[in-house]
Amino acid sequence: MTVEPIREKAKIKQLYQYLNGSDPKYAMIFKFGINTGLRISDIIPIKVNDIFNEKWQFREYLILNERKTAKEKKIKLNETLRKCLHTYVKTQHLALDDYLFPSQKGGYIGRIQIYRVLKEAATVMGIENFGTHSLRKTWGYWTYKISKYNIGLIMDTFNHSSSSITLRYIGINQDQKDELYSIVQL
Repeated sequence: MTVEPIREKAKIKQLYQYLNGSDPKYAMIFKFGINTGLRISDIIPIKVNDIFNEKWQFREYLILNERKTAKEKKIKLNETLRKCLHTYVKTQHLALDDYLFPSQKGGYIGRIQIYRVLKEAATVMGIENFGTHSLRKTWGYWTYKISKYNIGLIMDTFNHSSSSITLRYIGINQDQKDELYSIVQL
């Protein structure tokens, strides 16, 4: 099974609300993923001081090295994400040197646990073909649509070698094929 992006904004909102009602930590992981396009393995080791400075002001950029590519990534967090992060850090009583997504056992929460919780929530919400990579794909899908199809910039952000790889990755090729099947109705 190939995981897919979430193509309906209403489903994104419903999933976020469901997660937030059960555990704000997982809602924040979801929100973080769909607003940054980062892989889950790059999200979970983030510390509070990667986002906030010592005066509790947002840093201009979140700067990290991607685990898969070892390339530096520089992300300007959007206003929606900043508001959610501010509330989350405050209500979770996190200190600057804490992990943003701490585990109860110490350290940061694991990928498999995040997958379990998000997958279960997606199933409850009726979202098919969902996995943790759906967060990254959802960011790519909606960025592609909202940027008026600027595939080059998304391709560069994802470090893909061709636009066809990126289009397939974010599920656009499937959308276009689905559209073709609905055009001809004999």
